Amino acid sequence: MPWLLKAEPDSRIVKGVDVKYTIDDLEDEQVGHWEGIRNHEARKNLLAMKEGDRAFFYRSNCKQPAIVGTMTIDKEAYEDHFAKDPKHPYYDAKHTGKWVMVDVRYQSHLQPILLSELRENPKLKDMALLKRSRLSVTPVTDDEFDEILAMAGVNPEKPDQEASEAESGEETKSESPGNGTKKD
Repeated sequence: MPWLLKAEPDSRIVKGVDVKYTIDDLEDEQVGHWEGIRNHEARKNLLAMKEGDRAFFYRSNCKQPAIVGTMTIDKEAYEDHFAKDPKHPYYDAKHTGKWVMVDVRYQSHLQPILLSELRENPKLKDMALLKRSRLSVTPVTDDEFDEILAMAGVNPEKPDQEASEAESGEETKSESPGNGTKKD
């Protein structure tokens, strides 16, 4: 089953630590922890993920929320040990071992698909992101995943073959507002 996971691309300081995370950060790391989920419904979604599941990287809580990349689940849910660390931004004083995280593996940048574009597409009208907009981890149907890939110029039949324009250097890969627009 495909998924959508949200991250904040703009700086936000929590306990003295900047918790921003971008698709560029994930590309640099190749494999990253998806930690800090403190919502029970989102936790259930993390627990349902299987190694190899496809996922979208969604930038949220910014001027232009958008799907900006793809990744796969690299390691299934395991205890989010950061919840027990009082120095960590996602510390939970009531942690009882209930919070989990997954590891994700970078796949590709996409031409950004803005939230407004997702809302305008009638094929996505039932998408969990649009129905449960505050939830940070949501399921995506296979049809929705393929439709979004097509919107980004990626052939859903060959998802590893990225859209030539998106990766040819004509597009920016910056996470700043307005990314994905043609360079002048």
